[in-house]
Amino acid sequence: MVSDNNSTSAETSLGATSSILVLLACLVASVLLVVYPIYVIRPFRAQGARELAIALVVMRFRPAATIIAALAALAALVFHWRVQPGKWRRSFAVAGAALVCVFAALARVNIYEMMFHPDERPLFGAALQTKLDADEKVIAIKVAGTARAYPIRIISYHHVINDVLDKVAVVATY
Repeated sequence: MVSDNNSTSAETSLGATSSILVLLACLVASVLLVVYPIYVIRPFRAQGARELAIALVVMRFRPAATIIAALAALAALVFHWRVQPGKWRRSFAVAGAALVCVFAALARVNIYEMMFHPDERPLFGAALQTKLDADEKVIAIKVAGTARAYPIRIISYHHVINDVLDKVAVVATY
């Protein structure tokens, strides 16, 4: 009889440990899936071709991957809850699963869209009245006789300028 209790206790301990390891793996994967692309693609930083390619692949698959990680974390939490009676140990498992779910939600947010809003109503002045430095770069557009020049220093903040030239919608981006 004593060996049955010891084997049950060992199985419970092994189950609790494996569920915590699954939760930790899901948490680490979720953090990496969200943080790595943000680190690589952050503005005003040169990116290497390989790291950028990896970040773009991660961004493509991270919504599905973080949902899978959240489901696995929730399943591990349920299993852990059943085999682990300790209140504090359960609360750490709940916190870990909740963090995985938070990262699954954050994976769907494009922070760069939140940071850089398109300029929907650009203001223009006559070319002779505009003061530009001699070496300042612009993006120039001409549609049916109407011309506009968008200074790069302005576009670099907004990243997108939406405009209409001679009833034609145009987008200047940098």
